[in-house]
Amino acid sequence: MDVSIIIVSYNARADLERCLDSLHAAPPEASHEIIVVDNQSTDGSADAARRWPDVRVIEAGANLGFGRANNLGVAESHGAHLLFLNSDTIVPRHQIDALLGELAAHPEAGAIGPRLIDARHRVELSFGPMLGPFNELRQKLLVRGHERGHSILSLMVERATHREQWPDWVSGACLLVRRADALAAGLFDERYFMYTEDVDFCAALRARGRKILFTPKVEIIHLRGRSRAAAPVETARAYRRSQIAFYKKHHPWWAPVLTLYLRARGQV
Repeated sequence: MDVSIIIVSYNARADLERCLDSLHAAPPEASHEIIVVDNQSTDGSADAARRWPDVRVIEAGANLGFGRANNLGVAESHGAHLLFLNSDTIVPRHQIDALLGELAAHPEAGAIGPRLIDARHRVELSFGPMLGPFNELRQKLLVRGHERGHSILSLMVERATHREQWPDWVSGACLLVRRADALAAGLFDERYFMYTEDVDFCAALRARGRKILFTPKVEIIHLRGRSRAAAPVETARAYRRSQIAFYKKHHPWWAPVLTLYLRARGQV
């Protein structure tokens, strides 16, 4: 089998159905399987996914978080490639095959991410340099400026996302990786409940000499921001917990500074 498509879902039934609809409206030509890992949703997501006979549903029995649930999906999968796909994505025709083709054309790449656009076709800055105090600040300024329509910052984002890049990480909203590389890297670090696990995973791939590729030749629609809008306080807390864990692992000298800063602002 060419690729295992792994989708983690938590109380996002409408998004999940939309994503699965897109995958079945124009299925990849590559041999594939679709696995949905449901993190104990209460909105009927698991039953909704079973409408499609070819979708295998794994009920986690608890809200495991993003990384741990994806790892559970990997353990039950068989594809030579793993496509980690958010439930809030829509996959247009031929895009998974094109992504597989781009990865095959770059044997030095361990993982690849496509250009992500929203429902209004605004591009998302879905890759970047390794997170650290200064890179993270730059990334946030670009993202927020672009979202608010700042002309210069939006132009920078548009230009960056229209050319092939070799960044340190690509977004886990749509991330394709060879199974052998994913297993060698240890899959997702389960200390991250939500956020930064994709950056950490790409760092593990790079530590083994693999490269990360961003390609503008493939486009996936990402209806981002749903979790933040539905549960802003819980989402913000999850982000901060993951951020602190990330700094403790990758920037131990900065971790105490970050913790003190967040405590002063009442965010931890």
